[in-house]
Amino acid sequence: MGKPKADFVIETVRYRSNGEIDWVRGYERRGEAFSDVIILSRNELVERLKRGQKIFAGKRLPRMASTFELSKAVRLKEVNGRTMVVTEHTEASSDRLEGVPLI
Repeated sequence: MGKPKADFVIETVRYRSNGEIDWVRGYERRGEAFSDVIILSRNELVERLKRGQKIFAGKRLPRMASTFELSKAVRLKEVNGRTMVVTEHTEASSDRLEGVPLI
């Protein structure tokens, strides 16, 4: 099986005091290359996930251009009518991007 192709790679996350994501910082795929750093609000992140974009937690490898070390896929999870943003295989009662550094 080949390496997954990410549409967006999340490098860091900022949470609000209520546990929801405030914003994420990452890189967007543009053809075969990736953008410079982009900041997405929680709403923008949720919309991209709803559109079916493949979003992963990860980090850019130094001096390797558009090469990333991907960890977990990011997905939406519905609990009691509430939409949460979580990494795969994560049990949480609020947004949680496991393994993504805080900023």
